[in-house]
Amino acid sequence: MSVPYTVRVAEDPADREACFAVRKEVFVREQGVAEDIEYDAYDAIAVHVLAIREDGVPLGTGRLLHGAAAAAKTGGDASVGCLGRLAVAREARGLGVGVALVRAIEEAARGLGLAAVDLHAQTHALGFYERLGYEAYGPEFPDAGIAHRAMRREL
Repeated sequence: MSVPYTVRVAEDPADREACFAVRKEVFVREQGVAEDIEYDAYDAIAVHVLAIREDGVPLGTGRLLHGAAAAAKTGGDASVGCLGRLAVAREARGLGVGVALVRAIEEAARGLGLAAVDLHAQTHALGFYERLGYEAYGPEFPDAGIAHRAMRREL
């Protein structure tokens, strides 16, 4: 089944609320992440991307940190952005939404002049990111009680 959707940078408060709604559904409700750690100060300065169905229903989201905000997560390299909070609503999984979101974040990173994108992947998602050209590095670590690995893709 194909569902028409578009992926774009979140442009206004309504878009951002749609992004947060997807994150709440996936991370807080499905995965049990505490709501008070799901949203952070980085949300105000990140580039958010949104996948939205033709009828306006949000299907997925992700965000890109850059500059000083990303440096704390990428080892201090200002040329590396940090992809995070990638979430796809359950009903949209398997439709290519996650791939489209990652590519939109990479395009935003290129637009900012970044040379690479880092991310912290839940270990069950390593294969997804590897298929998109990301390579894992460093040891496994817990984040919000979920096992993760750092990954990077040169742009």
